[in-house]
Amino acid sequence: MFIQTETTPNPATLKFLPGKVVLEQGTAEFRSATDAAAASPLAARLFAVPGVTGVFFGYDFITVTKEDADWQHLKPAILGTIMEHFMSGQPVLAAGSFGDEENEEGEFYDEGDEAIVATIKELLATRVRPAVAQDGGDITFKGYRDGRVYLNMKGACSGCPSSTATLKHGVQKLLHHFVPEVQEVEAVM
Repeated sequence: MFIQTETTPNPATLKFLPGKVVLEQGTAEFRSATDAAAASPLAARLFAVPGVTGVFFGYDFITVTKEDADWQHLKPAILGTIMEHFMSGQPVLAAGSFGDEENEEGEFYDEGDEAIVATIKELLATRVRPAVAQDGGDITFKGYRDGRVYLNMKGACSGCPSSTATLKHGVQKLLHHFVPEVQEVEAVM
């Protein structure tokens, strides 16, 4: 098994490409070993590597976030962990766990804004998310109120130094161009 790696705009996050599907649909993000323990055997294994502070699964990639460690030392351990996991035949997510792409729970917007929200979601799905996935992350819709769009940033995007520029100069301009009602874009957790 050959696993490629790619840098991301976030220096604390590295993207791993195992050459196979990681999640058939959706995405999954784990910000602690506790979150990962019951939901994902692979994420739990990755958190066992000292210095790993975040794991994100996309369709065909895994992004790993580190803290207070050098990639030169972490990368071999992470590569070995990913390889061992895929060769073991275990699932990426535990039975009963699902990726969270389709999770619309907690979204907020006024009923009268349904057409605007539908357009925003379509633009995110077709224009924004594919580009962000190439950088090892994801952006999902959280809400819309009074001209302001609230987005959840995941994976390499979460905590990335350039995420504010991506939101303000990229996503905000794109959404405002197609949906003039959009005045501002804001990241939420």
